[in-house]
Amino acid sequence: MVAANPIQPRLLSTFLGDCRFFPSDSTHSLRRLFHFTSGRDRVSMQASRTFSGITSLLFNRSTQKSADSKRNRLKPGKVSPLRPVPSDIPRPPYVKSRKPAGIASGPEIHDEKGIECMRASGKLAAQVLQHAGTLVKPGITTDEIDQAVHQMIIENGAYPSPLGYGGFPKSVCTSVNECICHGIPDSRALEDGDIVNIDVTVYLNGYHGDTSATFFVGDVDEEARNLVKVTKECLDKAISICAPGVEFKKIGKIIHDHADEHKYGVVQQFVGHGVGRVFHSDPVILHYRNKERGRMVLNQTFTIEPMLTVGSINPIIWDDNWTVVTQDGSLSAQFEHTILIRDDGAEILTKC
Repeated sequence: MVAANPIQPRLLSTFLGDCRFFPSDSTHSLRRLFHFTSGRDRVSMQASRTFSGITSLLFNRSTQKSADSKRNRLKPGKVSPLRPVPSDIPRPPYVKSRKPAGIASGPEIHDEKGIECMRASGKLAAQVLQHAGTLVKPGITTDEIDQAVHQMIIENGAYPSPLGYGGFPKSVCTSVNECICHGIPDSRALEDGDIVNIDVTVYLNGYHGDTSATFFVGDVDEEARNLVKVTKECLDKAISICAPGVEFKKIGKIIHDHADEHKYGVVQQFVGHGVGRVFHSDPVILHYRNKERGRMVLNQTFTIEPMLTVGSINPIIWDDNWTVVTQDGSLSAQFEHTILIRDDGAEILTKC
């Protein structure tokens, strides 16, 4: 994977995004790490180099915990060349335009044809993630996982959504140990005792399906196992309350309450998002307690993807402009599903 030790790290102020982007404080009452420029149908972003420790003072309840001294901090590995995609596989619009990553305005609400397309993309994403999980073991590199994910996606006539999104160079995100998200697959071999989040998104028949899970590498200690368990519980609890008319802010409350109960930090700078014909769109799903407005709508699709930490919730971004790690090197875990709002609750589209 990648590391912060040989790099002069930059502490990020509050920024927002799922494992890919960050929202504007003008619409979500948050400070910005990224500068946003409004357009007619999207918000574009350009990274800024803002430094701030105020998030820790206001929100971090676990900064007294130090990073696990038994684990070595991540260091950057070698990133292999871009993997080719057959020319007959449709690309998302951002691949050809090379526009910066951003959140498109307007929710993803589908007719029956759109719902079936979302089910198909969600099913493929789930199958790819499941396959990737079977590869996780000591000695395999995250680049090898990327290769397998890339091959399975294109063999199914789909495009790996991360590839070329805002300049991301790989087909999947692999976030090891203290990496909160956006980890770029590279030559680092997974080690016994690691945990790794694998974040898969596929673009199939014009629709994105997005999911992630955190996996154990070999013999993992109890601290890591419990963090992963509670993070998954946070996602499950959040999905269980979703239905037409439910306020989005209830997602953040139920996740934050459960994390507090187990004394874990909730990363506040990354969010869930609408997903469908567009990779990232409204609504922005906050995973912590908030007072934002908005309610769920029938036939709407979006992701929920809480990220919990053992220690600091402050993120640091590396010089690759993607890899985000905890300030103190403490473990972070994440789970994600794409869900569809139905009359009787939420249908998980990315569940195998």
